[in-house]
Amino acid sequence: MLHPSLLVPKALYFGLSDNMSIAKPFRKWISCVILDLDGTLLNTDGVVGNVLKFSLGKYGKEWDGREVLKIVGKTPFEAAAAVVEDYGLPCSTTEFISEISPLFSDQWCNIKALPGANRLIKHLKSHGAPMALASNSPRENIEAKISFHDGWKDSFSVIIGGDEVRKGKPSPEIFVEAARRLSIEPSCCLVIEDSIPGVTAGKAAGMEVVAVPSLPKQSHLYTAADEVINSLLDLQLEKWGLPPFEDWVEGTLPIDPWHISGPVIKGFGRGSKVLGIPTANLSAKGYSDLLVEHPAGVYFGWAGLPGRGIFKMVMSIGWNPYFNNKEKTIEPWLLHDFSEDFYGEELRLVIVGYIRPEANFPSLESLIAKIHADRRVAERALDLPLYSSYKNDPYLRTY
Repeated sequence: MLHPSLLVPKALYFGLSDNMSIAKPFRKWISCVILDLDGTLLNTDGVVGNVLKFSLGKYGKEWDGREVLKIVGKTPFEAAAAVVEDYGLPCSTTEFISEISPLFSDQWCNIKALPGANRLIKHLKSHGAPMALASNSPRENIEAKISFHDGWKDSFSVIIGGDEVRKGKPSPEIFVEAARRLSIEPSCCLVIEDSIPGVTAGKAAGMEVVAVPSLPKQSHLYTAADEVINSLLDLQLEKWGLPPFEDWVEGTLPIDPWHISGPVIKGFGRGSKVLGIPTANLSAKGYSDLLVEHPAGVYFGWAGLPGRGIFKMVMSIGWNPYFNNKEKTIEPWLLHDFSEDFYGEELRLVIVGYIRPEANFPSLESLIAKIHADRRVAERALDLPLYSSYKNDPYLRTY
């Protein structure tokens, strides 16, 4: 049975998201959600990089990621053709696909769900909202990938692969076919996509489209989408007349706790005197998987410093667009007054919740104001039993 909100037309909405993307006015009824798989629900970037690094190495080539823009969202044949051409490989596209396909198949079990993917699927299923999975990957590969994620296959009313249509994305055919199989008008469908070909296909099909760019710092390329968000954690379903998430607590989203530790390379780091917060920087070396897995944004939790104690903490992961960082960084802010620096000391963190996506700001003053607002949110939240219990995590006390 459909949730009552799915039977009511949406009101006109004009929104401005935290990551400064502007949502266009929404006027249509949304009856179902059509999801892409790779890069939208599954974090396939690492697997793709590992396979191509190994395969190209056999030809004396080094994968440097320069073709990412050319292969994201494309059919497997188109992606392989781009790599063969750009690297000047002495083989045909078909031969290259035959080489890499077994390598990819061996890695399906290692692909993790992107943050917010399980949450979204479970939420829509629990409210009876029809879902379809539409990917340029062959149907057989789709089935293999989702088999490692509990409950996914049974959650989708329709699963359709690129080999089941004449043309893959950016052709709208795969989305039109998904809507046909669902017996729902295309104009009543919401597409969630990570790639430009996927966004193009969704709009060409006459559907509403939310883009969740899988490529960093590329949001400006997704102007055709009706909304651009930083990650699935930031999806606001109520904008589309769908049942809203109800798991936010005091302006925070509880997440499965994760640990991180490392020597502080900047105690009272850049901006500390201006912010009035003891900031720290952790070297991103050794955390490549973590940086890929977690979307840029502001998180919070508990921090342990040897010999000093355990403190409330707010942490950013991202590029810090105001300072135009070239690499993704990890910057915790300890919510405590310190009289001494802590360069070189090991900082242990337990991250328990999410506050907002990374954002750019027009001035240093507006950035500082937002940081202090994040601090207030984290301080209040960490007093709640939901989060305060993690202060006793043994990980923080292993010095």
